[in-house]
Amino acid sequence: MVGHSSSAYERELRGLLEGQPAAVRAYARALPPTERKAFERLIDRPFLIIRAAGSFGFDLVALRREYPFPIEVKASAEAVIRFSAASGRANEQLEAHQRAVQRVGLAVLYAYRRVGLRGSESWRVYSAGDLPKTGILRLILRELPTVSRTPEGNGVLRWDEGMPLSRFLNRAITLMEPPEGTPVG
Repeated sequence: MVGHSSSAYERELRGLLEGQPAAVRAYARALPPTERKAFERLIDRPFLIIRAAGSFGFDLVALRREYPFPIEVKASAEAVIRFSAASGRANEQLEAHQRAVQRVGLAVLYAYRRVGLRGSESWRVYSAGDLPKTGILRLILRELPTVSRTPEGNGVLRWDEGMPLSRFLNRAITLMEPPEGTPVG
């Protein structure tokens, strides 16, 4: 199964990335207390989110002055999403996304929402395609797990392999913060 209809989950992720206080604080409740404050930095350091959904377009594009992230949103109650399901449409989409971002030196992110998960963080993040050769995106994405492939070359998202959203965003925000004592603005 490729996953559930993701429009509600797109809105949820959008609210988090836009730093909507209620959404960020609600999500942060599932995090260990030591990680909540770091995640809540999204309220003051949000992304500009553009909904870009289309047949083979990205679901969302997250923008900051320093970097953009084209994002594809997937959701499932299962621990594995196989892109070969649904006539392979998700696999064709993966290939199209990889070609598109490679041409401009970006990487597409896959955000996997585990439906029905209680008591822990419900989003995982993966990259698809080659890392940019240089720049801040390379630093941010180099530790991000990639979309797995079957021996036949089909994409697979395995929940246990993904990076928790809070860890990824903490890394992305921290890398762009000025050193202590540097005036902001």
